[in-house]
Amino acid sequence: MEQIIKDKHLGDIVVKVNVRARRLTFRGKPGNIQVTVPNGTSRNDILNAIEQFRPELLAIKQLTRRRLIDFDYRIEAEYFKLVLVVGKRDKFLASSELGETRIVCPEDTNFDDKQLQEWLRKVIDEALRRNAKIILAERLYMLSQKHRLPYKSLKINGSEGRWGSCSAAKSINLSYYLMLLPKHLIDYILLHELCHTKEMNHGDGFWKLLNELTDNKALALREELKNYKTGL
Repeated sequence: MEQIIKDKHLGDIVVKVNVRARRLTFRGKPGNIQVTVPNGTSRNDILNAIEQFRPELLAIKQLTRRRLIDFDYRIEAEYFKLVLVVGKRDKFLASSELGETRIVCPEDTNFDDKQLQEWLRKVIDEALRRNAKIILAERLYMLSQKHRLPYKSLKINGSEGRWGSCSAAKSINLSYYLMLLPKHLIDYILLHELCHTKEMNHGDGFWKLLNELTDNKALALREELKNYKTGL
């Protein structure tokens, strides 16, 4: 269950209860700040923690502020490219092919308009989803066959919390924001989830297997991935 605390300077603070949590944990998310709290945490406890960490939370909010999508906005990933161009007519037009999306906007477009920014993000998200369903699905299947690590099913979602997951039933979930990563990091995440079809935890057996599949670069790739975040 979620609740939202409104703060004049921090904006929306989304409170999530986690029965396994032992302390309050703050995370910056695009558009808000999320705090995970143990079951039974009072509202006053949360408000006191917000005041205690206010300088740090203001810094987090600044870092996670969404970049404005305008004519200077570009995506130049290996599997996905996006460009916004000036159109000759007073209407918007989005066209998408495999690996490339183009959004045509009127010359006098007001990119500060909140509704327009939401529409642009929806267009980009949908293009990412369509591309991911083809490219990620094909790449996952190929790696699965190559390393003999079968999975039961694949779902593509818009998760901004994690790159992927694998259930005990060998059902894999992947965020379509993987499309924004370099190819070698995409493969790292796909191999990570495939390894969970054999090793469900992150114990020694899991890292030994993942290391074998990544030329002993598993830990280095994990560190490199920290330079990227899910979301636009």
